[in-house]
Amino acid sequence: MKTAREWGLMPEGRLEPGPGNTITDVAGVAVGHRSLRGDGRFTGVTAIVPHAGDPFRLKPRAAVEVINGFGKSAGLMQVAELGTIETPILLTNTFGVAACTEALIRRAIAANPAIGRKTSTVNALVCECNDGSINDIQSLAVTPADAEAALDAAKPGPVEQGAVGAGSGMTAFGFKAGIGTASRLMRIGKRNFTLGTLMLANFGAAGDLVLPDGRRPDPRAPANPERGSVIVVMATDLPLGDRQLQRVARRGGAGLARLGAFWGHGSGDVVLCFTTADPVEHDPAKAFSTQERLADDHIDIAFRGAAETTQEAVLNALCMAPATPARNGRLYPSLADWLKENPLP
Repeated sequence: MKTAREWGLMPEGRLEPGPGNTITDVAGVAVGHRSLRGDGRFTGVTAIVPHAGDPFRLKPRAAVEVINGFGKSAGLMQVAELGTIETPILLTNTFGVAACTEALIRRAIAANPAIGRKTSTVNALVCECNDGSINDIQSLAVTPADAEAALDAAKPGPVEQGAVGAGSGMTAFGFKAGIGTASRLMRIGKRNFTLGTLMLANFGAAGDLVLPDGRRPDPRAPANPERGSVIVVMATDLPLGDRQLQRVARRGGAGLARLGAFWGHGSGDVVLCFTTADPVEHDPAKAFSTQERLADDHIDIAFRGAAETTQEAVLNALCMAPATPARNGRLYPSLADWLKENPLP
């Protein structure tokens, strides 16, 4: 399968992608997948590890933007309140949240036996989309062992995209979709920074998709009400405060809108943004600490990067996923097949 850029779909924007055009272009970030197949299962888990250390002991600063709250994720409330994350981020199907939460809690306790006894509990962070049109979601196929496998598989470098991991059974705009990623380079104050996005694309009504060149692909499917979801995870090494991180996360909505999304009633649309700069110690040695923070007058480049990477990550999720039959016999076509049949003049 080819990426959106390899198909000539160049997202609107002015920023250059990172060397891999993935979220792992942000140093320290790793991604792993666990895909489940057979016996009605077409689902899985995707893990995003924010840095190579223990995120409970050294918590990345973070923020969440809930564009439309039709969702069942775990851990977002504390991120909104405290402005940090303290576990890796797991993506899965709606009924896999509990299993992934258990895996994150057990892994955190194994690394920090004082959790829940001599120190605070841990805020497991799991986000979800409903893959029930392709996967038999009632089978509750995802187990803690699958979540552990995704975490163990996490590595820097190239990221597998499309119908893999949590994206196995996801669809978007009437086409097969799944996991997509992209990155952008930013030059601010004579220093270089990166912003990368990974998303779980499972949203958008059939017929609403708008490509960067203005074409509207037809999946030959009925235009049903919008009942999907999208989880957008952004990572950066740019030093930002939690308020600034939320502002950057909010601009993911601009990337979704460029594609034709309108965040329908039944769509859960969530953006999580974290920075690897200036993490927060679990047990600070001092009562006060200092934090480097970008001046707001220079934040537009991060806003642009958020919109551009979100748009391109969705296009990659669509282009990298093969046609897949639904449980009811319907076929979710591949955008790649449509692009082959409808080349640019």
